[in-house]
Amino acid sequence: MKRLLVLIFLVTISFGINAQDGWISLFNGKDLEGWKIGENPDSFKVEDGIIKIDGPRAHAFYVGEVNDGEFKDFELMVELKTMPKANSGIFFHTAYQEDGWPDKGYEVQVNQSHGDWRRSGSLYSFNDVRETYVKDGDWYTTHIIVKGDHVTVKLDGKTVMEYIESEDGNRPENAGEKRIDKGTFAIQAHDPESVIYYRSIKVKVL
Repeated sequence: MKRLLVLIFLVTISFGINAQDGWISLFNGKDLEGWKIGENPDSFKVEDGIIKIDGPRAHAFYVGEVNDGEFKDFELMVELKTMPKANSGIFFHTAYQEDGWPDKGYEVQVNQSHGDWRRSGSLYSFNDVRETYVKDGDWYTTHIIVKGDHVTVKLDGKTVMEYIESEDGNRPENAGEKRIDKGTFAIQAHDPESVIYYRSIKVKVL
């Protein structure tokens, strides 16, 4: 643990990463340095210090220096805003792929009013949330906590989803690599009619 903390400190000093109380920013507020986009890179732009997602399917994967781009137990805090009928997702324990929906890891849903009934906070198709807790057009926080095989999702500080993989008696046999493991993060451009803004993405390694 001491070695990990020293590494985080050195990375913070060397690369100018903003760290406070153990939180490290994965988005520098200027460009998408440290992120790699597959399939349709033009779906992601940085405007006025904010990531704007607007375009066909694409995923931006974190490939930067923090923790060598690999996370197991962590807290992830994201500030974002959806526009009407928008759909997006925040992936963890995933890995870069050039196209398609990510095969590895879990997706935390981002959706207040899209046609998909799974709403923000869902651990997509494993423990889904039907209620809508935030509004399109409002900034809010998605807080994802992973410890062991226990996943917690909070929206604006309210716990809306908890999932323990080892206790999931309905887990499909064909889930494949959609499981607790280790890996990086990704954010999603879902379709050309979905507009989403991300202004802060930060992680705390546990």
